[in-house]
Amino acid sequence: MNVMINDISRDLDTTVRGVQVAITIFLLVMAALMIPGGKLTDRYGRKRCFTVGLVVYGVGAVLSAVSPGLGILILGNSILEGVGTALLIPPVYILATLLFADITSRARAFGVISALGGVGAAAGPLIGGVITSAISWRAAFVFQALVIVVIVWLSRHLDDPVAPEPTRPFDTRGAVLSSVGLVLVVMGILAADDNGWLMLGLLVAGGLVLALFFRSVRAKEHAGEEPLLSTSLFRSRTSNLGLITQNTQWLLLMGTSFVVAAYLQVVRGYDAIQTGVIFTAATGGLLLSSLAAERLAKRHSQRTLVLTGFVVSIAGIVVLLAMVIGSPSAWAFAPGLLLIGLGLGVMLTPSVNVVQSSFGEERQGEISGLSRSVSNLGSSLGTAIAGTILVAGITATPARAYGLAMIVLAVVAVIGLVASAYLPHTLVQPERDGG
Repeated sequence: MNVMINDISRDLDTTVRGVQVAITIFLLVMAALMIPGGKLTDRYGRKRCFTVGLVVYGVGAVLSAVSPGLGILILGNSILEGVGTALLIPPVYILATLLFADITSRARAFGVISALGGVGAAAGPLIGGVITSAISWRAAFVFQALVIVVIVWLSRHLDDPVAPEPTRPFDTRGAVLSSVGLVLVVMGILAADDNGWLMLGLLVAGGLVLALFFRSVRAKEHAGEEPLLSTSLFRSRTSNLGLITQNTQWLLLMGTSFVVAAYLQVVRGYDAIQTGVIFTAATGGLLLSSLAAERLAKRHSQRTLVLTGFVVSIAGIVVLLAMVIGSPSAWAFAPGLLLIGLGLGVMLTPSVNVVQSSFGEERQGEISGLSRSVSNLGSSLGTAIAGTILVAGITATPARAYGLAMIVLAVVAVIGLVASAYLPHTLVQPERDGG
């Protein structure tokens, strides 16, 4: 979507702001539904949720491909693909955790997952750019649907190592409150450049709804019932720090992707394939460092890797600011994107490993959903915050707007760096009860 901004805007008679909203809603739907999605795996089974999620995503891709306007595109891409992703992602991390018992082998598994996930996020601009330039942006969504068909076929013999519990209760009220609260908060950020009072109202409303959610959780726990999200998940200091680093990493990745892609297309006038080619620098960095996850995990602590990743990523943002402002060359973006890709690839796997390994197998459904929700909330916040800053000034003062957006991302990266400094040097395997 990032490299299709101009094409979609022209074809659907919308604006850069409209495409930003579509992207943000997609990421937000994932974040809002990831916790319920993780809980549903316990009740209906990991493979079933995985397969249903793939099918829903595929339907959304087809609907996006034939959308006549922005509204249908949001329904297909933002809503259906977002729901499908929220259902299929938690089973991936839960299965990896259950099938690989020790931290080293689990690091290898998460390394492969993070490598392919990160490369997919970074390579998407190139693949989407090639398809968009050669055929159309609609064909890129058809390509997504075809990939889904292949994955469904490949997963037909996938075994679920833990039997589902059909009678396990599901906290519907909690799911609704948590989803509505997150939606209101992010929509408030999106409204920042349009109406200050609307932004404030949405943020306050979102905060109140989330407060009601946590009050509902505590009430269920006191009554001996199972809530959507147990408060005990937040009693692990290590996991909490890991969640902060995950949130800031994905905020950094998606925020940088949107800001750079929008700047290249709207200000520099590059087409989809040119924009995608420039992003291969980030793809290469992610691929190199993510695939080395197992080897790095054997030689260095998870804390060291996360710290290093943030330092390298911050250096990448500084390079992007220093070399891009005033430089007419598109390749001025490459060194900074390469460093950001390398930094993110180094720390994505350790952060996931820190969080997932903080709990036993009985808690994997809950912590996987929370982990993915926090990561995707970071993605939606990255597009919402950095994107809003850029879009607000991209036509009047593009260089200033770009610089401010990147500075905000640098501040976020520093927050992640500080959090990672407090991670323990050595991870301790949890007891079986997950307490």
